[in-house]
Amino acid sequence: MNLTVINHNNQRVLTTAQLAESYGADKQQISKNYTRNASRYKKGKHYFALNGEEKRSFLNHVQIDDGSKNATTLYLWTEKGAWLHAKSLNTDAAWDAYEMLVDEYYSAVKVLSEREQLIASMKLSLETAEEINHIKSDLDLVKHQVSEELTLNHGQQQTLHHEIKKRVESIKNDYELTTREIYSQIHSHLRRAFAAPKYIFVKRKDFEEALLWVKTWRPLI
Repeated sequence: MNLTVINHNNQRVLTTAQLAESYGADKQQISKNYTRNASRYKKGKHYFALNGEEKRSFLNHVQIDDGSKNATTLYLWTEKGAWLHAKSLNTDAAWDAYEMLVDEYYSAVKVLSEREQLIASMKLSLETAEEINHIKSDLDLVKHQVSEELTLNHGQQQTLHHEIKKRVESIKNDYELTTREIYSQIHSHLRRAFAAPKYIFVKRKDFEEALLWVKTWRPLI
């Protein structure tokens, strides 16, 4: 029996017409078998049902000349689906045909030519490269997001603390405020300026700006 090879979801499948021809039945019998025992047939395990855009896309890559493409829904039967149909028909011819299908169709392994192997290898390499690029892009985005949220490290905290102290000492005699009041103001203003609950929680990306801010800060009288 000469069957047009059809592959879907990385496995061989048969149209309803092909299955009917193999079993010496007609398409109506196959359809009735399915309708009567619909609860036993699992989509994705025993069959695939293609319609709409999915069906059109599939037919653009597969040549089918048995009339199946004219149906609203294109049913494609897997090896396990073929077994259920053979069980429903339960004739010697159906079981003989099923054994033939398992041995010569469903289990057949296609031997790729060197050119096909090269094309498949190149396609896999391109897909892998694209996946790697996507992963790198995602990692760069995560790194950027993390860096945006990182707060000052210990050394930067010490430096900023030193600059705050230095600024207070340099201006404390210029205002009629106590040193404690000046410290209270500079910390309060810095928290508002950099949206940080304490100076140690200033974002690392804002470190240089915070240093400049402290050096030019003046208290409110």
